Amino acid sequence: MRIRDWDRNLKVRLFGEAMMNITFWMFFPFLTIYFTEAFGKQMAGLLLIASQLFAVFANLMGGYCADRFGRKTMMVLSSVGQGLAFLVFAFASSPWLESAALGFVCFTFASVFGSFYWPASQAMVADVVEEKHRSHVFAIFYTSINIAVVIGPILGSIFYVHYRFELLLVSAIICMVLGLMLAKMTRETAPQREEELSAAPGQSRAWYHALIDQFRDYKLIIRDRTFLLFIVAGVLVGQTFMQLDLLIPVYIKDSMETATLLSFSLTGEQVFGLILSENGLLVALFTVVVTKWMTKYKERNVFILSSLIYAVSIFIFGQTSSIWMFVISMAIFTFAELMTVGIQQSFISNLAPENMRGQYFAAASMRFTLARTIAPVSITFSLWAGYELTFLILAVLAALSAVLYYVMFSQIDKENSIKQGAPAHTEP
Repeated sequence: MRIRDWDRNLKVRLFGEAMMNITFWMFFPFLTIYFTEAFGKQMAGLLLIASQLFAVFANLMGGYCADRFGRKTMMVLSSVGQGLAFLVFAFASSPWLESAALGFVCFTFASVFGSFYWPASQAMVADVVEEKHRSHVFAIFYTSINIAVVIGPILGSIFYVHYRFELLLVSAIICMVLGLMLAKMTRETAPQREEELSAAPGQSRAWYHALIDQFRDYKLIIRDRTFLLFIVAGVLVGQTFMQLDLLIPVYIKDSMETATLLSFSLTGEQVFGLILSENGLLVALFTVVVTKWMTKYKERNVFILSSLIYAVSIFIFGQTSSIWMFVISMAIFTFAELMTVGIQQSFISNLAPENMRGQYFAAASMRFTLARTIAPVSITFSLWAGYELTFLILAVLAALSAVLYYVMFSQIDKENSIKQGAPAHTEP
């Protein structure tokens, strides 16, 4: 499916979100340093955890609101909200005012509005794209984000230090422009809910009914055994790719003081920067190609093989101190990542009922949130057990996720067989 054949909603979003993501990544990687210098490492860490908790709650609320009030409504509200947050953040880092505390509050609000945006944006793709094309469309949006991840920090290293106020101001303007574009140039895609269709004209509901509805809907999601297996498997395999900015940089720095690559002498930090750039570049170049390739195979096989390849790559990381092996391991690691980029979003959209897609996407993101919460334990564990054992355990967790994916798809086969009135069978 070519971009020119896309629904207008998606064309507008692809352009606007690309601009927003590039400016966002021009300053986001440097904010941890900014808050650490302002508050100290311990306090900055606690504050960032608190900010993450607010974002998690907002993400779940965003899923409900996307289904309840509409995709377009939530995306416009989120874009304008982010713009206002960045606008105040800009003035908190301006020649007239320097307040890290106000800046952190604004950053938290921006994260919350971003969490409102994501479930609605994912659900909109599922609303307007046919099932056979969804993986491809999700892959293009993922590629756009990763191009921003590659370009943004490079530009940010040039502009952030001396032009932080101007950078945040531009980000605020771009977010508001995106909100205006979404409001004027897109249409609502969310299906009407049953209670809306049956409600009498002018009938209003008490505010607490919305909360009751939300808890009821998420309770139904948790009872979806297939979806629950998907989340647990995602948390297990997430322990590998979450190490990309946790255990892996620490291990590379400790395992080599200097390394030589093509006659260039590199420190451990520079080696990590190199393989991180390798990951971003490979993702930007090959996401669409690999996703198109993977759609030719059964989802079951792709999910299972991706987890096993993650296991191999993380195991190799812990067994070497060679720069070339790090480069090879990262290539394998990135391939495992790209295998499921578009397919997993398509899988969620197919699993979710039409009127609950936003909530399913929001709940599915919990696998990343939980994985990110647990992942730092690996650093502490490595001090006690050593790097080799730690990386081995991470590989075992990834392999266990492959087992859970097998169980999950067997459950799907069983449910489909019951619906069709045929005996359950297992694919070879």
